Amino acid sequence: MRKLITGMKVSIDGKMEGPEGYADWVDAWSEDYGLTPQIDACLLGSVMYAGYERYWSAIQNEPDKPLPMTGKLPMPAELEWARFAEQTPHYVLSNTMTSALWPKTRFVRSLEDIAGLKQQPGKDIYLMGGARMTASLIDAGLVDELRLILYPLLVGEGKALFGATQNRRGLELRKVQQLTDGRVSLVYGIG
Repeated sequence: MRKLITGMKVSIDGKMEGPEGYADWVDAWSEDYGLTPQIDACLLGSVMYAGYERYWSAIQNEPDKPLPMTGKLPMPAELEWARFAEQTPHYVLSNTMTSALWPKTRFVRSLEDIAGLKQQPGKDIYLMGGARMTASLIDAGLVDELRLILYPLLVGEGKALFGATQNRRGLELRKVQQLTDGRVSLVYGIG
């Protein structure tokens, strides 16, 4: 069975967004979790998908121009993810969306649909949901692994990654790696 793996970039106080609604401490939105070789599909919520599609389409369409959302040129790892994303099926959990710009985008409507995706042959699936979607899929027992990049700062006000989690879950530490700039990569199995 395929695993559903989520990856998030969070502050030490567990925030995935600051008070302005985004993680201004993250320099690049590349896939920094080491997942690319082991995944062949991505899963997102509809709110996140709209911005995700816009961001990565901008890089795909004009890789040598500053991004409208950040005003910065794409980093090399972002260019690499943009190429990967263009070729990879994306599933969007939504009861209302019916169309997307990317031809490899499909819609799933329920937790049962996600459980069905895990039963299909293939590599693992990367969950790029927001906090609410990630919490609901963890609560439903569908997320198998949690990969965090912990940033050395206290954000204070902002959206907590696990603020919407309803059920207590045990985590099994599988890997710890010190990164540059005081960041730490943590990999947990979810029990």
